Amino acid sequence: MQTRDMTSGPPARLILQFALPLMLGNVFQQFYTFVDTMVVGQALGVGALAALGAADWLNWMILGTIQGFTQGFSIKMSHEFGAGDYRRLRKTVANSILLAILTSLLLLVASEFLARPVLELLQTPDTIIDDSLKYLRIMFAGIPVVMAYNILASILRALGDGRTPLYAMIVAAVINVALDLLFVLGFHWGIQGAAAATVIAQLCSGIFCLLAISRVEVLAFTREDFKMEGTLCLYLMKLGLPMAFQNAIIAVGGMIVQFVVNGFGVLFIAGFTATNKLYGILEVAATSYGYAMVTYVGQNLGAKKIDRISKGMRSALIVAMVTSAVIAAAMLLFGKAVLGCFISGSPEDVAVTMNIAYHYLAIMSVFLPILYVLHVTRSALQGMGDTLLPMASGIAEFVMRTGTAILLPVFLGEEGIFYAEILAWIGADVILVTSYYLRMKKMKALQSS
Repeated sequence: MQTRDMTSGPPARLILQFALPLMLGNVFQQFYTFVDTMVVGQALGVGALAALGAADWLNWMILGTIQGFTQGFSIKMSHEFGAGDYRRLRKTVANSILLAILTSLLLLVASEFLARPVLELLQTPDTIIDDSLKYLRIMFAGIPVVMAYNILASILRALGDGRTPLYAMIVAAVINVALDLLFVLGFHWGIQGAAAATVIAQLCSGIFCLLAISRVEVLAFTREDFKMEGTLCLYLMKLGLPMAFQNAIIAVGGMIVQFVVNGFGVLFIAGFTATNKLYGILEVAATSYGYAMVTYVGQNLGAKKIDRISKGMRSALIVAMVTSAVIAAAMLLFGKAVLGCFISGSPEDVAVTMNIAYHYLAIMSVFLPILYVLHVTRSALQGMGDTLLPMASGIAEFVMRTGTAILLPVFLGEEGIFYAEILAWIGADVILVTSYYLRMKKMKALQSS
């Protein structure tokens, strides 16, 4: 494993060097999500694809909560690594691991208990609710595995290592694809087979990251490091909880959108789901730039190099805008061919589902730069240790997404639901861009005084 000091050198090069391995890792992650969806859609039909979609936001809420906690914990790790305080770094990492274990157990119990009531509350159609629940039961049983991978990957990223999570994701992607084919097509386990393949693949990626961390010299733990320190744990939760809440409330907004979508019938759900499965590809680079900015800003703040934060932000935004334009163009040109991999059934059903899916994909692609600004700016604020304003942006997303989903279909019918994501991004950007500008102005004034 190789750590990376991001407090010196050209910001654009450092950010790209850090982000590219993460981007490749995300590509592999999306690849096995793609294969999951393709196998389910092609082998099991439109109904199974709709069942997968009905489970998506509830599953994402748990995943987003996990990622929120682990990313929040990693902020303090990056500050201490940037400052060269390895003794405190080890203590922070050890306490973060303990908090991650406790959190995963709580999430496991709560999610298994609430799965069916939430699906019923969302008025999931009777024809698909059983399949959705079967999928979620297995995914939620794997919560400790997902938490393990995410906390270990966050530790590595905080130390500037974006390569090991990439290799771990490649391993997971290969295993997931092989198991998808074996469990669904070979053993005929249905939608449960796709879920089991994902959990086992995540377990393998977690073990890969654990082996890498065991070789990091600055993380030579002692038993003392794993004694919980109340003040430190409270501070870590102060960082992680707002980010977890931010992701959770975004997911709740998504579930309300799903509630509206469920009212439009199984074919609309299937088309909507097909495009949502490409959402990860649309933002694959955005999340990578976000991880890079958390580490870059965190390390430079720890080293008290405020001017480098501004330079890095400018570089990241330029790179993000170019990237989003390229991805949008690719989706507009080749989107129908990709969506066709997910959809099967009668010619009439396929045609209706494809029209819904591509129309939604085209709208999201055109407005994609707004999403990239969101990720870069939100991550820069998080890297500064500010998780409250990003949480506020998550609340703005929730308000805009749910408001649009509830109101626009009244006037525009099904068309209105396609703009819920776009207006959610815009609402978040208003808060994030303003907050970043004011935060940097304050920090520069304090530094010069």
